[in-house]
Amino acid sequence: MATSNGSSASADNKTAEKVLSAASRLFYANGVRAVGIEWIVAESGVAKTSLYRHFQTKDELVAAFLEREDHEFWEQWDEVVAAAPDDPTAELMALLAWIGGRVSRDGYRGCPQINVAAEFADAEHPARRIRRRHKAAMLERLRVLVRRIGVIRPDDTAMQLALLIDGAFTSDGRLTKAGAVRILQNGADALIGHLRANERNSRAARQGSGKRRRIVS
Repeated sequence: MATSNGSSASADNKTAEKVLSAASRLFYANGVRAVGIEWIVAESGVAKTSLYRHFQTKDELVAAFLEREDHEFWEQWDEVVAAAPDDPTAELMALLAWIGGRVSRDGYRGCPQINVAAEFADAEHPARRIRRRHKAAMLERLRVLVRRIGVIRPDDTAMQLALLIDGAFTSDGRLTKAGAVRILQNGADALIGHLRANERNSRAARQGSGKRRRIVS
């Protein structure tokens, strides 16, 4: 049998979830600054006093929204990666196909990390700090992946891929699903193919130079 404390905790969790779910929908659809606490109260059906018991400020609610988005994003990323564990190139293409589908779905309004952080000038606002952490994590994941692929200058390549992905996130509905996947995958393929071609040419030039030196001597 559930104790009264257990029942109370469960009710509190449900209340917090109702508030956060309502706030998340409103923040994503309308922007943070356009959404006031009264709107969240009306959308969630939770009393204002109950809302403030769980989230003392609007900034706390914004941070909780972005933390949830961050968690769900990496959870989905990991699921995509798990489907191609032994082929890093296939893994990259699968990730780009997932992102292409993500940015072209109905109602997509861009990356919430980018959107919300852009509303606040203070570099130390929670939204800006969460966005920095999120983007740093993406860059590191891409860096590890391109190292496994074996391209030269993996740091530069990871940054170029991150910029390609962020460009898709800010495409503002201009990409259809097929177009988004094709453009992302072709862009990454061209980038990695160019780097590999340069590496082959550089290796051939070094080998040729070594042969000429041996002939001269």
